[in-house]
Amino acid sequence: MSTQERLDGATVEVIRNYVVSAAEQMRRTLVRSAFNPVIYDVLDFGISVYNADQQLMAEATGITHFLGANDRALLEGTRYVGIENMAPGDVYLLNYPYWNGAHSYDAMLFAPVFSGGREMPSAYLAVRAHWMDLGAKDAGYVLDSTDMHQEGLIFPGTRIVHKGEVVRDITELIRFNSRLPELTLGDFHAQLSALRVGERSLHQIWEKFGIDTVDQAIRQVIEHGEAVARKAVAALPNGSWSAIDYIDDDNITDDLIEIKVTVSIAGDEITADYTGSSPAVKGPVNLPIGSTEGIVKATFKSLTTPNEPANAGHFAPLTVIAEKGSIFNAQYPSATFTQWSAIVATELVHKALAQILEEIPASSGGDEPGFMALGRDSRTGLDYVVSNNEGIGWGATRDHDGGNAQQHPSQTTVRNTPIEVLEHKGAIFHERLELIQDSAGAGRYRGGVGVLREVRYLDEGEVLSMKKKSKTRPWALCGGLEPEPSEMVIWPDTPESKRVGMYRAAMKVGDRFINRTAGGGGYGNPLEREIEAVVSDVFNGYVSIDAARDTYGVTFSADGSGNKKHAGNATNARLHYAKIHSMQIDE
Repeated sequence: MSTQERLDGATVEVIRNYVVSAAEQMRRTLVRSAFNPVIYDVLDFGISVYNADQQLMAEATGITHFLGANDRALLEGTRYVGIENMAPGDVYLLNYPYWNGAHSYDAMLFAPVFSGGREMPSAYLAVRAHWMDLGAKDAGYVLDSTDMHQEGLIFPGTRIVHKGEVVRDITELIRFNSRLPELTLGDFHAQLSALRVGERSLHQIWEKFGIDTVDQAIRQVIEHGEAVARKAVAALPNGSWSAIDYIDDDNITDDLIEIKVTVSIAGDEITADYTGSSPAVKGPVNLPIGSTEGIVKATFKSLTTPNEPANAGHFAPLTVIAEKGSIFNAQYPSATFTQWSAIVATELVHKALAQILEEIPASSGGDEPGFMALGRDSRTGLDYVVSNNEGIGWGATRDHDGGNAQQHPSQTTVRNTPIEVLEHKGAIFHERLELIQDSAGAGRYRGGVGVLREVRYLDEGEVLSMKKKSKTRPWALCGGLEPEPSEMVIWPDTPESKRVGMYRAAMKVGDRFINRTAGGGGYGNPLEREIEAVVSDVFNGYVSIDAARDTYGVTFSADGSGNKKHAGNATNARLHYAKIHSMQIDE
């Protein structure tokens, strides 16, 4: 058919769903084939399908900024390789951070897909997943690197499969440089299997509908995506709004790192400009530009086209600006391994737009405050590395409380690692896992509550506390209160007890840590919260009786019922509220 001939909507929608299904089949293959639980339990990956022009056709659910980062990574990877040098069956490995849009262990495989009769690729597939070890200076995770060359083996778009055959020289290089070669190469083969499933699915779609028809359908899908995104932007007020937040430090110094964004809307165009943020720092919290673009794309899509499967058109109205050499546009050889700065920055655009959009919630706990444990398990004689992405409270909105113990908004469908998996794979034992009372930011609607996890070591090993917002509180809205930030306490109840943010420590047999995560920010004056909601919170254990009295002005009778906000109690509560907000009120 002619590429100019328009297809009817039904045909376009059927083909779109076939392509989305291809991405989902790739996802299921990866989850079922992966060797390490960070992929098959936590779901730490991103999968994307592109047309011949390297425009996003579809993606499978994964970590949000991985998905956006794949877009730039494919462009950089194919530029480096040269499309004319690609052959059917080829697969390329890219983890050079400044092109890959992530740290070096988030390895992306990308592959051209050829159709009969065409010399150049008709599509591209990308699968990114977290590998457990590529020979960086430290096992597990690198917290204090000062340049890229301390962060493991680097592949700039290296052909790892040539015309369908795995290049043994490359996989052996990986094997002999990895502390966990079976896991690492097992996950490589799982990603490779996902690519082959995607390739087969695309060929089936082309055979069913004809490749020219599929190409036209995708063009119309992308055109429609752009149209609805521009319409959504045009409905927003014109102007510019800025927000500032802070990352704890770079693990080399203890200095807070300022991050800033200015969001500008003009007609049907929107710009996120990170000018004014900190220059690149010495430690490994710098972000490649692809990662910065990824977090903005995720936030932008949630505000404009949240209910449609993503395609390239949805991001056409968006421009991202970050000065080269800044923390949001790291240049070689800046260290980039600890990507927690991307997690903290995810809600920064929300903070700016909260000044004009009432539907935006208060901040979540502001981070993904998990942990990693590693060592040698005496039960098996094998080295292990296990990790867990911990839940936080989500921020309250203008009409409901935040969710309890949720994954950070940047992580989408990422899950925590089950206790059974952590204890089976690693020499650790859980003493307790519970929700934290009074951890939510109070408000007319309160934030969600955070999580407490206490772990004891059964063998000598190490713990890595993974968090970059432990020094400043998550933000609240409209007079809501800010919760306490996340923290880890290592060696609790001992003279050596130590509160830490991002930190690495050696653990002896019997040593413990307690990981506490932040609740979400509150929305509105807590004295305006419905008494019935406070009573429910107390009975569910989310709010203590003391906090109900002091923060919400609600006291409890002997029979457990909540009383009205008596004048004396309400006055005390208002004084407390005013003190927190540095306000003057009449007693």
